[in-house]
Amino acid sequence: MGTGAGEHPPYPVGLRLAGRRVVVVGGGHVAQRRVPALIAAGADVLVVSPVLTPSLEGMLAELTWREGRFTPADLDGAWYAIATTDDPEVNHAVVTAADERRIFCVRADDAREASAWTPAVGRHGGVTVAVLGNREPMRSAAVRDEIVTALVDGRISTSAAADRTPGVVLVGGGPGDPTLVTVAARQALASADVVVADRLAPRELLDELAPHVELVDVAKLPRGRAASQEAINTVLVERARAGKRVVRFKGGDNFVFGRGYEEIQACEAAGVPVTVIPGLSSSISVPGVAGIPVTHRGVAHEFTVISGHIPPDHPDSLVEWPALARLRGTLVLLMAVANAGAIAAALVAGGRDAGTPVAVVADGTMPAEQSVLSTLGTLEADLAASGLRPPAIIVVGEVVAVAHPDRYPDRRPERLADDREA
Repeated sequence: MGTGAGEHPPYPVGLRLAGRRVVVVGGGHVAQRRVPALIAAGADVLVVSPVLTPSLEGMLAELTWREGRFTPADLDGAWYAIATTDDPEVNHAVVTAADERRIFCVRADDAREASAWTPAVGRHGGVTVAVLGNREPMRSAAVRDEIVTALVDGRISTSAAADRTPGVVLVGGGPGDPTLVTVAARQALASADVVVADRLAPRELLDELAPHVELVDVAKLPRGRAASQEAINTVLVERARAGKRVVRFKGGDNFVFGRGYEEIQACEAAGVPVTVIPGLSSSISVPGVAGIPVTHRGVAHEFTVISGHIPPDHPDSLVEWPALARLRGTLVLLMAVANAGAIAAALVAGGRDAGTPVAVVADGTMPAEQSVLSTLGTLEADLAASGLRPPAIIVVGEVVAVAHPDRYPDRRPERLADDREA
């Protein structure tokens, strides 16, 4: 960016600091922000300060700390220096000593005196973006964020740097809200020749695909038409063998009831390269966005994620429902709306209190999100009355009362603790 009138613009350059001494004077929060990037660049970092923040102390295996006040000799052998103290006189002394030794120096509290400025930095797809906003950090950060977002969204192309190797990429798309998809997932979509998507993948992102990208819809609709897993595997393998880069775009995470490993096995059997980009599992993210913790100190020391796609008495069920009923922690049920009544009855029959709080969150993280608060004893009736439909996450346990104490006044953590002690 430009500079003010009468000033010369800065000359931008990228420093290669691996193995070179960088001196950071000050051990406070500004240093805490600067040091990790220096370590990541491979610099030999010396921090000079009487004290360090706890986070900097946690980095002592990766840096050198000289405990004490700054002296000009601290800069001997340095290639670069940063003055970050809250004492202007010390920072001035650092800049003066650096100038005498022809070492470029950043001064955090007064950029006018410094011989170097720290840009706002962002990275995407092998590209580093550095913005200098005329000594205006907020402006620099805002411009940096706009550029990086455009790179992530594909509005600015990094096609030359993108991996377009033929093969299959299994991408977990998260719970549904497109803003919760990972950067790696967006990069994969931007590199695709073919996208094989199901109905739970964040659908808004499909509109951002380039015109040449083939979209294969393998939506599996409840009680409706569905693409078999074998058919999906065939599409993945055939397109990849044709030299295409194929993105299998799924909701949630690939390996949490997502049949992702079956797709890996199919690709490996066919000799097709396959990689995995994990996604936020709806089993954790949907309750989280709805304000329900799956664990809470003094309330739940474990949570268990269960598929409820078949009822407890089904001969194909692999779930030990009596054992789950004896657990005191949180149960998170996926694909369980149709069998919720039977599951609740099995848990109560196994010993779980019929008054145990239950939350059902449908279309979690999406604009149409709906929630029903219930108990194990009333779950079937409450769901029927609500008309709520899948996809939904069912959370069973006292954490629901933690999130909604007014709905469950008799199940507050302190009362539960009193009951246990009694």
